[in-house]
Amino acid sequence: MATTGILKNTIREENVPIQKRHSIISGKSDFWSSSDEEEGVQPHEKAIAAGQPNPPYCVRNVEQHAFGRREIEIAEQEMPGIMALRARAKDDKPLKDAKIVGCTHINAQTAVLIETLTALGATVRWAACNIYSTQNEVAAALAHADFAIFAWRGQSEEAFWWCIDQCCTPTSTWQPNMILDDGGDATHLMLKKHAPAFKQIKGIVEESVTGVHRLYQLSKAGKLCVPAMNVNDSVTKTKFDNLYSCRESIIDALKRSTDLMFGGKQSVVCGYGEVGKGCCQALKALGCVVYVTEIDPICALQAAMDGFRVVKLTEVIRQVDIVITATGNKGVVTRDHMERMKNGCVVCNMGHSNTEVDVHALRTPDLLWERVRSQVDHIIWPNGKRIVLLAEGRLANLCCSSLPSFVVSVTAATQALALIELYNAPQHRYKADVYLLPKKMDEYVASLHLPTFDAHLTELTDEQAKYLGLNKVGPFKPNYYRY
Repeated sequence: MATTGILKNTIREENVPIQKRHSIISGKSDFWSSSDEEEGVQPHEKAIAAGQPNPPYCVRNVEQHAFGRREIEIAEQEMPGIMALRARAKDDKPLKDAKIVGCTHINAQTAVLIETLTALGATVRWAACNIYSTQNEVAAALAHADFAIFAWRGQSEEAFWWCIDQCCTPTSTWQPNMILDDGGDATHLMLKKHAPAFKQIKGIVEESVTGVHRLYQLSKAGKLCVPAMNVNDSVTKTKFDNLYSCRESIIDALKRSTDLMFGGKQSVVCGYGEVGKGCCQALKALGCVVYVTEIDPICALQAAMDGFRVVKLTEVIRQVDIVITATGNKGVVTRDHMERMKNGCVVCNMGHSNTEVDVHALRTPDLLWERVRSQVDHIIWPNGKRIVLLAEGRLANLCCSSLPSFVVSVTAATQALALIELYNAPQHRYKADVYLLPKKMDEYVASLHLPTFDAHLTELTDEQAKYLGLNKVGPFKPNYYRY
């Protein structure tokens, strides 16, 4: 969101600390938020030291709340679907008495989802699924509005798990019965550390490739004792969040963090799923020469038919200027690959997991790490060669930029409907397994967003519906249909 950058630059140019700008309108005096980011102080350490091991929230600086509230209000204007769902369902309270553990990226768009879930009757406790993607001012706004938020940008690994545990741990006043996950970390921690409470969960909603993969592994091993909804493979999530969102946000992330000129640059995108397709389309549109690596012959054929040369990474690694991973796998870009990269090569990850680029292999005494700006590191070899690593191999478009709010509205509406479906389903409708979102709900999410474009759907006549064997109001495609 460009407005965010303008506001931040304005504050910086005036040389006025954010906390001072908002202190006069913050009525909260708290010791579980911290403004000591520069000193490397983790807010939860401050809370624990103050005798509050289980604070009501834990954020970087709650006095940023007014700025964060403006961010949320901007996002609401560009999220018509989730706002329409809130308006339609708030009186019915379909999530009444739902207690939801949330573990996702915490930004302005997520805040709109959180406030929608509570408007529909739920109580939530929320942590971040990524140590770098939290918008501190948004977390502050949610905390100031009395939401149990445990997140800040730049968490340590220990703080990351502490925050998730604050949401998952059952207490006399908090017995979670739903999980909304992005990556499977909340599910993993609760299953491992709070097994009896995990059995009381009515349903899990998971939105990432990595998290869905972990759910299927649990199901195969017989360890998944509650039903789960795979929204990552719903049409609305796959097409709109993965394809259209990444098509716009990859360029934004690279531009903001590196000031690159794309015309004429050579780039390689590892993986030609929906995320990879979006990245390739964006790079090609700006004049990049784009190579693709793939393990799947079907995706490889798609890439070739779309005009991209399909190669092995080793064939082009010495010549490319940009390397982007989008596979959801591990060890895609290794130390050996990075040894052979040209000086100034930019390396970033667009997959959920931070295992695609072997960052750990770069933390050796012979290499110098130089932080040049937020989320941008130069890795310098003894001979002076350097590569540019974004977000330490974590999700680049959320760590270095932000997502288009409209696309997140599609995903958020999908998540909300999946939670409503699992929470209100009759006892034996869903077994302890992983399910796809019903097609009718996918179509409903799409319909919520059509008025924004003044789009008018054609209606089937009775004769046409009979000829196709369809209900006039849908669903219009079988589950196996590939959009």
